[in-house]
Amino acid sequence: MFPGTVSPTARFLASQSWFSSLPLTTQDEITQNMLLTKGKKCEVMLQADTQVEGWYAVLNGLVKLQSVPIKGRLSTFLCVASGDWFGEGSALTVERRRYEVVAMRDTELLCLPHADFHYLRASSIEFNQFLVSQLSNRVSQAMALIESARLRTPEQRVALSLSRLFWGRTRKLNLSQDELANMVGISRQTANQALKALAERGLVTLEFGRVDIPDDEALTGFIFSTPDLLQPAA
Repeated sequence: MFPGTVSPTARFLASQSWFSSLPLTTQDEITQNMLLTKGKKCEVMLQADTQVEGWYAVLNGLVKLQSVPIKGRLSTFLCVASGDWFGEGSALTVERRRYEVVAMRDTELLCLPHADFHYLRASSIEFNQFLVSQLSNRVSQAMALIESARLRTPEQRVALSLSRLFWGRTRKLNLSQDELANMVGISRQTANQALKALAERGLVTLEFGRVDIPDDEALTGFIFSTPDLLQPAA
């Protein structure tokens, strides 16, 4: 149990698999150096084409990484929920940000500054193992996004956005229909219809404000099914 005076940042870092392996002095330095950014729903928290300060995590809330809008059109690359990190590639190469980070609900972001990020890369095996796992997940997500461009049904696109490819930590997702529609790039009505269709197939269960995935393998199998196999559930 943590004492009541422990900060949310310290609690978050203590939950990371790599953090406990660090010397206590390093743990204290990392905790003190973390940067905190707060944003309201729909606010652009991190602007595109600005210098990346380090590696980011969602302390609480939900964000989406999207292209810069051009004539009202944009693409959402990834959504990141509380407890997850993002921006590994930009942190590794110290480049300017290629996308916007937009709050989908009131959100707090943490940033591990570049100096600390690269120090941990040079000194901690556990940190590097975690980072490799994150990069592997990003490759899987990128391949899924490429594949999703070929998917022919809204149900499959919604299923992809609910799958373990994008939400590895939890199988109970607290998402509103508006948030889900925003993630997938479809209307709220279409998202609602897709969720009902998935529920009829037994691929998800729906509660107020929450989606539960009882069988990840079945959901993944549905995502990559060919159109001729997607007959309505009996």
